[in-house]
Amino acid sequence: MSEIAVGIDLGTSYSCVSAVINGQPTVLPNEWGELTHASVVSFLDDGSVLVGNAAKKNIITNAENTVYSAKRLIGRFFFSDEVKKAQSVMPYKIVEGPNNSVRIQVKGRTFSLPEISALVLKEMKAIAESYLGQPVTKAVVTVPAYFNDNQRQATKDAGRIAGLEILRILNEPTAAALACGFGKDLNQRVVVYDLGGGTFDVSILEIGKDVFEVLSTAGDTYLGGDDFDDRIMNWLADDFLNRHKLDLRQNKYCLQMLKEAAEKAKIDVGGAGVATIHCAGICQDVNGNVIDLTQTLTQDGFNRMVMDLVQRTFKVCDEALQSARMTAADVDAVILVGGPTRLPIIANSVRHYFSKEPMAGVDPDQVVSLGAALQGHALVDQRTETFLVDVTPLSLRIGTVGGFTEKIIEKNTPIPIEKSKTFTTSRDGQDKVKIRVYQGESNRAEECELLGEFEFAGFRIGYRGDVKIDVTFEIDSNGIVNVSATDQETGQRTSTTISLSSGLSENDIQKSMRENANMSLANHRDLPASA
Repeated sequence: MSEIAVGIDLGTSYSCVSAVINGQPTVLPNEWGELTHASVVSFLDDGSVLVGNAAKKNIITNAENTVYSAKRLIGRFFFSDEVKKAQSVMPYKIVEGPNNSVRIQVKGRTFSLPEISALVLKEMKAIAESYLGQPVTKAVVTVPAYFNDNQRQATKDAGRIAGLEILRILNEPTAAALACGFGKDLNQRVVVYDLGGGTFDVSILEIGKDVFEVLSTAGDTYLGGDDFDDRIMNWLADDFLNRHKLDLRQNKYCLQMLKEAAEKAKIDVGGAGVATIHCAGICQDVNGNVIDLTQTLTQDGFNRMVMDLVQRTFKVCDEALQSARMTAADVDAVILVGGPTRLPIIANSVRHYFSKEPMAGVDPDQVVSLGAALQGHALVDQRTETFLVDVTPLSLRIGTVGGFTEKIIEKNTPIPIEKSKTFTTSRDGQDKVKIRVYQGESNRAEECELLGEFEFAGFRIGYRGDVKIDVTFEIDSNGIVNVSATDQETGQRTSTTISLSSGLSENDIQKSMRENANMSLANHRDLPASA
């Protein structure tokens, strides 16, 4: 078989791996025929690691040593709101690492988020190798369109740690559009409404024969199916508190039972219109009596509970349409991506907003992985003629005096892109220039994401304003930022890839690669039935 580059949808809740086989993108099953795999990593007592659907069963029985929803934390700083929220609800230990980074502490060991994600990617790699019967070393991995540079770089690091050459970091909605438009000679404007477990994105693409051009993208990295689960959890906990004067949220074991019940109730109410919730022996009262939790959730009750979250998605749609200088009436087709889009409230609301039926026959759990496989195939097979023009989701800025920022590259600019800005020295005899690089839409530095701070030195020393330095900002096809500086007079040049303050150093990555290679993924067949 010729060289294969797999496509991996590395999701918050579930992941999926695909490859192009005999010209057709195909989802690759594991040995039990499962096509989607929980993005869950469970560390076992014998030192091995369990990943996937079997690991998900350990969320309650081995809660402190089982990591899930890691994607919500990857590439974030320890002081961010998302990390604070996770610390309050997650049973596993989230601690601070070097330079405000986030680390997970399990069984006396400390892991970075890229190391946790690498274990999920390693499982996807193993599934692909088992199915295809050959080594797999190349992959296209997808991320939410609204991921910033830190999050993209951390995802790329995860791929390297897992032993994969990441050919491209591809935006999830773009991947979905590729899968839906493949081989259909379409000429239309398509909206991809992507509501996953932890993030929401919307992208507008123009598809013309074999050219896929992203016109705009917008998103909310704090909104997803997990938030719908949280609403049900809080409703159940408040009701239980009123009945029994016990707050289940104070016990992480009870909280995990609630979370599992809430996710099941969401799926049940979406499919059957009603959910009967029963958690046997969820806790004991002060007298030691065991108490069950029993409740019924109706479609109407659920809709009222989450309507404001659904409305938030359409504010993002408004933003994407505005950036593309379009209205909802200009859209030819709508593609729904992500498990939560199966909920009737989502499908009905999208139908109402765009005044069209979402595209039929698209599996929201698999379409992103299939599109990533098509892109991977195009990158290793020169005969493939599919051209992809993506955009940067966030503006690139530099810090200026007084805590303000100046925009260098506008959001929704096609990538790859390169742009230069000339700086001058601000004092006599200055021998270095400090540049702070941000991503975001505010002219205030504190409201943007700091990507990194750099000092360029070694330029000619002269009077204030006398030395001119050209600083070039480049965003590559992965959406990752590179910066270089050149002294106009001498031509001396220095460059850096943004090495993130919360990220891993090259030494960290090499060390993680060695450790990951030695870490055994538990084969589910060898585990006792109770695992």
